[in-house]
Amino acid sequence: MLTGGEMHALVERLYPLCRSITGDGVRQTLAIVGEHLDLRVHEVPTGTQVLDWTVPQEWNIRDAYVADASGRRVIDFRESNLHVVGYSVPVDETMSLAELRGRLHTLPESPSWVPYRTSYYSPTWGFCVAQDVLDALPEGDYQVKIDSTLADGSLTYGEHVVPGEVSDEVIVSCHVCHPSLANDNLAGIAVAVSLAQGLAVEKPHFTYRFLFMPGTIGAITWLARNVEHVARVKHGVVLACAGDRGSLTYKRSRRGDADIDRVMAHVLKDKPHEIREFSPYGYDERQFCSPGFNLGVGSLTRTPYAGYPEYHTSADNPAFVSPEAMEDTLDTLQTAFSVLERNRRYVNLSPYGEPQLGKRGLYDSLGGRSDAKEAQLAMLWVLSYSDGEHSLLDIAERAGLPFGAVATAAQALQVAGLLKE
Repeated sequence: MLTGGEMHALVERLYPLCRSITGDGVRQTLAIVGEHLDLRVHEVPTGTQVLDWTVPQEWNIRDAYVADASGRRVIDFRESNLHVVGYSVPVDETMSLAELRGRLHTLPESPSWVPYRTSYYSPTWGFCVAQDVLDALPEGDYQVKIDSTLADGSLTYGEHVVPGEVSDEVIVSCHVCHPSLANDNLAGIAVAVSLAQGLAVEKPHFTYRFLFMPGTIGAITWLARNVEHVARVKHGVVLACAGDRGSLTYKRSRRGDADIDRVMAHVLKDKPHEIREFSPYGYDERQFCSPGFNLGVGSLTRTPYAGYPEYHTSADNPAFVSPEAMEDTLDTLQTAFSVLERNRRYVNLSPYGEPQLGKRGLYDSLGGRSDAKEAQLAMLWVLSYSDGEHSLLDIAERAGLPFGAVATAAQALQVAGLLKE
């Protein structure tokens, strides 16, 4: 399992690649992920109908620049892939600065930063540049070159499956379509890799499916190709913005009370956090939660999308994310999945009156210890509500006890022959 430092190193390695919703940058990204996980890569041809969408043409870029009269590159794709508007069509022209200005995107409020812009479904072209750089350009003619291709190809995505005891699935989805943006969403990719490695150490109860896909069109494509499979998906998390130094934010599924929503609320209650209600805007939770599917899939971020000034700019670089923040995101997901794994329903096999726990060695002989008192209380709550209807999470919430204490009590009672799953 990757450490915080190793996750950060993976972010740094992925950072220079030019990703988009299609193309070789996605393939290169998945090839690196495949060095850490057994990844199955899918190629879906241009023109394939996927729900109400169509897989677009594939975009690739080799070079792009704006050069002054001396040939000096004043805007250079080789310096940062953010300098080119994503999906820009090929260009090879000479034009005045006045003509060029309409094709240049800046952030006047943050004049040293380069913005991130795309135009996936409307063929056009453009450059992104720091306002300070634009202000320093003299009037005159400039050579404009974008060496790109937009042609029939395919959409690429990857899947990694951690087999479980049952075929019911938990999905973890993160997007791989953004270029040099460290928090959105290279940190999510790195955390997902480490999470998958950790789950594989011991065979889990659920089967875990990790999806590395371009945003929106990738999730729509996966859903379109897995309509019959979707019934197996019982829980899920869309992971994004996983490495900034802000506190964690969980966005509920469309259902609002899905198991994953309740688990995340329970896990986050002891640390700084925010829980938001579902809205049909954001990341791919809106695809998984669309009315026809209505899956129990929420979204976990640190500072949410568009909630920090560096979002979709060159300032979202590897220095913006920290190993400690990624470790905290990873730990939160591991804890949440541990609750999901152990959240079972039981039946009390001695439901008439309170069973005698002492003769079964279930009362701590050293009375008065706080941990013993919590354990005993947890046993009483589990016995009282193990009627086949209440889950252990139901009991923990009702009792105001840590889920771990309730799960441990249930295990002890089962071993003693007082509970049946």
